[in-house]
Amino acid sequence: MTIQVGEKLPEGTLMEANEFDPAVGCPLNPQPVNVVEAAQGKKIAIFGVPGAFTPTCSQRHLPGFVDHYDQLKAKGVDEIWCIAANDAYVMAAWGRDQGATGKVRMLGDGSAEYIKKLGLERDLTANGMGVRSYRYGMIVNNGTVQYVAVEASGKFEVSNAETILAKL
Repeated sequence: MTIQVGEKLPEGTLMEANEFDPAVGCPLNPQPVNVVEAAQGKKIAIFGVPGAFTPTCSQRHLPGFVDHYDQLKAKGVDEIWCIAANDAYVMAAWGRDQGATGKVRMLGDGSAEYIKKLGLERDLTANGMGVRSYRYGMIVNNGTVQYVAVEASGKFEVSNAETILAKL
């Protein structure tokens, strides 16, 4: 069942890559992020995407949150999270590529385990992508969902930064 307004975020872990230091190399130690702990006492704009570097995600979804960062902060958002069924290193590279560093937490859910707990998984195996996330937008306050909307296939209307701003 898909997570609903008024429900608490489920327990679970996402992964976040450390900043890459070319002098040190690339240690395989992404950091676990306990979702419930990370959400405590914060207002968070969360958006989920089918995959890093995919067309709509890269051309519209993530750039919208980067571009509207200041407006979201002005409306009381403490953090912005992007969640996708990619590993933490792919998410970090995508974030750097899109100018999201320091604005959007790029959180990987490589096996889509947390996405499944949210009830927001979709099977794109026939497209060569495996289990991914539906495109969605969410506002969470102190761990409780205040707004959640899932896009219809091929649409980009209810999960974008402008809609999230309007719902705050």
